[in-house]
Amino acid sequence: MKVAIYARVSTQDRDQDPATQLLPLVEHCDRHGWEVHRYYLDQASAVDLRRRTAWRELLDDAARRRFKTVLVFRLDRAFRSVKDMHDTLATWDPLGITFTSLREDFDTRTAVGRLMLNLLATMAEFELELIRERVVAGMDRAKKEGRHTGRPRLSDKRGFKNRFARILPLVLARDMSVGEAAEELGISPRSFRRYRAAAGR
Repeated sequence: MKVAIYARVSTQDRDQDPATQLLPLVEHCDRHGWEVHRYYLDQASAVDLRRRTAWRELLDDAARRRFKTVLVFRLDRAFRSVKDMHDTLATWDPLGITFTSLREDFDTRTAVGRLMLNLLATMAEFELELIRERVVAGMDRAKKEGRHTGRPRLSDKRGFKNRFARILPLVLARDMSVGEAAEELGISPRSFRRYRAAAGR
């Protein structure tokens, strides 16, 4: 059976060695007589998909069915959350690709592993509900405290007020158009006019 081995170390700890994960994974393959298709190694945080280039390559190779199972040392090496895990494994299932985690003894080739996969769906839904509840509670608390919620105001960005104060006189002197000023500030002409009106000019 062809196996894809995935290992990830965090960028926050440069002293981590992927070999700590790889050695027991290779030994596991040797014990079962599995053939390693490829080693996929990342140095990035779990949520940084842009830097997790090896993981993206693994997902592409999975879609091409270049291996039969994915082997990791621990679940959090591969997935960002319970929902991410469930969604990924659900995508692999119709492709006939299974998943094994050495530390948690999680194996979707077994009946117990498939049962756990179904439980993950419920856990994923529960996780999303908890996140929604925390967001709503946080917004309610912010409103009660008089703090702004939603997207950050452009005027709150560092340096925006100084840049606006420097550009506004140029617009008033007709040395710069409203459109040019808005583009320089990274806002729409309508927003610029609103800020200008707020400044009493």
